[in-house]
Amino acid sequence: MIGLVRILLTAITLAAMAALAVFSITAVGFFDPSDAGGIFWCTAGLWALYALALWSVRTVPSRAAIVLVIAGSALLGGSALAGPPNTSTDSARYAWDGIVQLGGVSPYTHVPADDALAEFRTDWLFPSTVLDADGRPQCEGPRVGRTLSIPSFVVTCTTINRPQVNTIYPPAAELYFAGVRATVPASVGYIPFQVAGALILVGVSIALVLALRRRGIDPRWAAVWAWSPFVATEAVTNSHVDSLAALLLLIATLLLSRAGTGVRRVDVQRSVLGGISLGVAIAVKLVPVIGVPAILRRHPFSVSISAVLTFAALYVPYILSTGIAVIGFLPGYLSEEGYDDGSRFALLSIVAPGLGALVLAAILLLVTALLVFRFTDQDSPWFGQVVMIGVTMLVVTPSYSWYALLMVPFVALSRRWEWMLVPLALTVQLLVPTLAVARISFAVAIVGILMVTMLRRRAGGVGGTPRPMVNLSVT
Repeated sequence: MIGLVRILLTAITLAAMAALAVFSITAVGFFDPSDAGGIFWCTAGLWALYALALWSVRTVPSRAAIVLVIAGSALLGGSALAGPPNTSTDSARYAWDGIVQLGGVSPYTHVPADDALAEFRTDWLFPSTVLDADGRPQCEGPRVGRTLSIPSFVVTCTTINRPQVNTIYPPAAELYFAGVRATVPASVGYIPFQVAGALILVGVSIALVLALRRRGIDPRWAAVWAWSPFVATEAVTNSHVDSLAALLLLIATLLLSRAGTGVRRVDVQRSVLGGISLGVAIAVKLVPVIGVPAILRRHPFSVSISAVLTFAALYVPYILSTGIAVIGFLPGYLSEEGYDDGSRFALLSIVAPGLGALVLAAILLLVTALLVFRFTDQDSPWFGQVVMIGVTMLVVTPSYSWYALLMVPFVALSRRWEWMLVPLALTVQLLVPTLAVARISFAVAIVGILMVTMLRRRAGGVGGTPRPMVNLSVT
C-alpha cells in the first residue's frame, strides 16, 4: 500500500512539474521586461517539486521506479517543448550555421550579418523592420535584436546573437547543426533542436538506468538527470548543444570504466572507442576537456591518441575550406566574458582581483586535475568527473548555467546529489545576473556541498560512500 501511495505521489509530482514547466514557457519569460521575476519563481517551484519527486521515489518499487524515471523524462522533455527558448537565443545561431552549411557555405567564412549570405535569411531568423512614427526602422518582439548588414549598413533585425562575429562552435557541433536542420525546411523555427534535445534527455536517462543496473547501483538515481528542471530547460527548451557533449562524455566514461577487464583485445578496443567518443565530445564544445583527468590514467596513450586524432580529423574539412578562420569568435568570447583579465571569476576576484584571479584559478584547476587523475577509481570514475567538472564551475563561475549539463549524469552515477547545488547556483546567477547574487549563490553551493560531505563521512565512515536511494534525504 505504501508503495502504491509513493507511486501516485511521484507521478502527481511529475505531472505538476510538467504543468508548471508549460506555464513558465508560455506565460512568463526572461525576455519580457514586464514580467521580471516571474521565471525566477517558476524555476524555484520546479526545483522544489524536483526535490519532492526525488524524495518520493526512494521507496517506490524498483520496476515501477524505472518506468517512472523513463516516462517522467519523456513527460518533462515533452513539456519543455511547449514554446520557444526562454533564457537563451543560442539555438538561432545553431539553425543559421546549419542552414548555411546545407547551402554549401562554411559557417566560419562569413558573419550572419554579411550581405553575401542574404539568400539564406528566413523570416524567423531575420524578421522585417518596423517603421516608427518618424519613419525610422525599428526591431520588435522577444529575442529580436537590431544590427547592420555588412557592407550595406542597412538596419536589419535578427534573432541571432552576436550577428557581427563568426561562429564560435567547433566542427562536431557544426555537423550536428547541419544534421538537425537537414530534417526540416529553413522556414521551420526553434523546434528541431528542441526535439533533438528531448531525444538526448530521454536517451541519457535510459543509458543511466542501464549503467546503474549493470553496476549494481539503485537505478532510481537516474532520476537526478531524468527529472531535473535544469536539464529540461537547458537541453530541450533552450536546446543547448552541451547536452550532446554530456551524452558523448558519458559514453566515453562508461566505455573507459569497463576497460581493464583482463581481455587485452577488448581492453584496447574500449580504450580506443572511449577516446574517439571523448574526442567528438571535445569537438562539440571544448568544455568536455575537463572530463579528461578522471578517465585518462588507465590507458593514457591509446585514449589520448584516439581523442586527439578524432578531434583533428573533424576539423580537417573546415580547415581546408576556411583556413585559420575556424578559430571563430573564441578569442573574442574569452575576452568578452572577462577570462583574459580575471574579472569573470566571481569568488576568486574577492581575494585576488584582476589577473591575480586568473593565476589563482589556473593553480586551483591544475591541482584539482592532478588529484582527480591520481585518485579517481578507474572502474568507477563518476565521482572524479563530478569533482573535476563541479570544481571547474565553482572556480570559473561562468555566466551560462548550461555548461553544468556535463556533470549531471555523473552526479546520478556517483550518487553525490549535493553537487546539484552547482547547476542550481548557476541558474540563480543566470536569472538574477548581479555579482552579489552570483557570489552568494556560489558560496551557498560550496558550503552545502562541504556540509553534506562531512555528514556523509560521519554516517558512512572514512570513505563516505553514498547509501542507497532509500536514504537519499539523509546522506
